[in-house]
Amino acid sequence: MRLVVISIGRLKQGPERELSERYRERFDDLGRKLGFRGLDIHEIPESRARDASTRMTEEAAAISAATPQKSVLVALDERGDNLDSVGFARHLGRWRDEQVANTIFAIGGADGLSPDLRRKANLRMAFGAATWPHQMVRVMLLEQVYRAATILAGHPYHRA
Repeated sequence: MRLVVISIGRLKQGPERELSERYRERFDDLGRKLGFRGLDIHEIPESRARDASTRMTEEAAAISAATPQKSVLVALDERGDNLDSVGFARHLGRWRDEQVANTIFAIGGADGLSPDLRRKANLRMAFGAATWPHQMVRVMLLEQVYRAATILAGHPYHRA
């Protein structure tokens, strides 16, 4: 199973990009041993539309266009489920074992994800009730993906 993070907006050079890359590389090293085919990041420019509804619609269309058919879609959304790390690892492990080709993680822009895209998601996931900048969501997501791999591998990184 290939994991793909589709994110509205680009990470500039700096600590967020460095930390994101660190967790992506750690996952790649461990993930291949666990049957994952990699972790890609696809950045989509933010819509320049004047109103929020149009921006979300345009960004959702771009995310949908970048999502392969028959993929599992995970929407990062503040209204989503608050999963613990073990529960998240179970989802990834189950999808891998079911031979899902791609798991797509969608991170919206400043206005969030469109309601239609959220409804299409197989899982809506939150990092608490707070609103986070998309740069921080990406770092937290990549850390949780790496942590999930360590849980699946029985590695001591995760201590509950």
